[in-house]
Amino acid sequence: MEHLEKVSTFQEFVQIFSQFGNEMVEFAHLTGDRQNDLKSEKKKARMAASRAILEKCTMMLLTASKTCLRHPDCESARINKEGVFQRMKMALEQVIEIVTDSRLNGEHEIAPISIYNGIREFKGKVEGLRENLYFLSKENLSTMLEVILEHTEDFTDSAYTSHENRERILELSNQVKMELEQLVSVWIQAQTQKTKDIMEDLELAILKTCQCITELKRELHNSATTLASDLLKYHADHIVLKALKIAGAEGNLEAVAEYTCKLSEQKEQLVETCRLLRHVSGTEPLEITCIHAEDTFQVTGPQIVSAAETLALHPTSKIAKENLDVFCEAWESQLSDMSILVREINDVFEGRRGDRRAYLSLPRPGKLSGNLKTLKPVKLDAEEQAKISKLGLELRLLTSDVDSEAEKWEDQENELVRHGQTMSSMAYTMYLFTRGEGLLKTTQDLFQQAEVFAAAGLKLSSILHTFSNQLEDDDKPLLLLEIEKLVPLSQQLQITSRTPVQGKTATFTKVDTCIQKSKAVMIILSQILPICCTLLRKCKAGNGCYRPPGSWKENRIQNVSNEDGLEGKTVEAFGVKSLEHHVANLTFLESK
Repeated sequence: MEHLEKVSTFQEFVQIFSQFGNEMVEFAHLTGDRQNDLKSEKKKARMAASRAILEKCTMMLLTASKTCLRHPDCESARINKEGVFQRMKMALEQVIEIVTDSRLNGEHEIAPISIYNGIREFKGKVEGLRENLYFLSKENLSTMLEVILEHTEDFTDSAYTSHENRERILELSNQVKMELEQLVSVWIQAQTQKTKDIMEDLELAILKTCQCITELKRELHNSATTLASDLLKYHADHIVLKALKIAGAEGNLEAVAEYTCKLSEQKEQLVETCRLLRHVSGTEPLEITCIHAEDTFQVTGPQIVSAAETLALHPTSKIAKENLDVFCEAWESQLSDMSILVREINDVFEGRRGDRRAYLSLPRPGKLSGNLKTLKPVKLDAEEQAKISKLGLELRLLTSDVDSEAEKWEDQENELVRHGQTMSSMAYTMYLFTRGEGLLKTTQDLFQQAEVFAAAGLKLSSILHTFSNQLEDDDKPLLLLEIEKLVPLSQQLQITSRTPVQGKTATFTKVDTCIQKSKAVMIILSQILPICCTLLRKCKAGNGCYRPPGSWKENRIQNVSNEDGLEGKTVEAFGVKSLEHHVANLTFLESK
């Protein structure tokens, strides 16, 4: 990287960047493996953030350096390039810190600041009074609440918090202070007189204090997530970015300056929103993701501005235009990531999030280890990873949709909803592959996962057919229509995943097709779940007629039919058997 900073000719740059690019690809794989090995979820999140920065900055570095070489006297181009180098260096330093479990220059890690953590600890102490009246002092409890309420000022002082939210937060803050005062009063009495009446008063005071602080927590959550959702919708059309591109291409410095101010306003809104989301993130990994989002908006905004200024000064420069496009794409990508972040924060708050259902299509460590040694992994390079990442993001959003629909079912043990959740987990592992993360390390792993996913889709169609046979004729058409779409899609995915390919381009095309077909299956799944949920409710309400569901629930682990190509193997067992088959029949491509 130091050599790249000092290059002065295109020839030298091309030579050094070629080597640097290969090293970054290998580094991405190594850090991905290291990330999966880390036991701390917090460290995993920090590593993921650093890897995301390095991945995006590698492309930025290419266009920023080329622009600077093409226009060596352009100050904005130099500032643009230096910003990329600076961010990459910081990301590399963080990777070193994580891997060596130390901080550079003897610095101490900044402790996370989250209202959620403070509220969780506060509630734990209050509820602990039921067991022990003497384990902490009233001053200690009051101090804890003061810290929480001090952090709520980030919400009440924010220019982007609505008047209604601000008033409600202040009202609840005052109320929880009064509840704590009442609790302390009863608590002091209970320490000297343990009568039944006083202990009942103490229990009531504990409940009221906890209820009030929980209401405050909900109000803060609603304030932050509503603001974030509204901002994402408002900026979804990327009007400012489009205007900057047009102004730059026209060489209109005045218009660039005008839209630079608007982008700065947008950046400040997003940065402030990320800070508020950090308070209500609920988990340390999500808190770290909020910090990463905040930093990304903070840094990328000025970089877009410098890239736009460079284009405005050199409106006919193709590389300057390409450079601005790259930075705008990074901004758009971060907005998409923020959309996922808001969903995940909501999932945690509503109790929907935990570890996803464990699903391993690949054998667990120790299984088939002898055969696995013969595998020569094929991985996507940085350019392919970048192309497939957008598609993977769309797949990730669909898994969230399916999970949200599954949560609406009253019977979480229903075969349909459980099968849907399992397929969502499979799709999620494919999404992680597009980011260079997770259990799927090679293209061969992805193809095997796609084959298992296709088999699950065919299994689902069989379950749906059985379910539809128990419905009245009037209720069948809509469901049968979705089944008719699901079967051919699953079959096409199965064929694609099993078809051998040779060569780099053919492999990437197969990867792209597998993700595209999996996405199409997930779209159907996201539509099927609400249809079936509605039909079941209708039947339970007595507005429809179907036979008792025992006949189709009893076949829960029913084998997939021979026509699906699994010859009696269950979906769960298919992964290991399929791997044995593929190890024995490696294509020329996968053995290169």
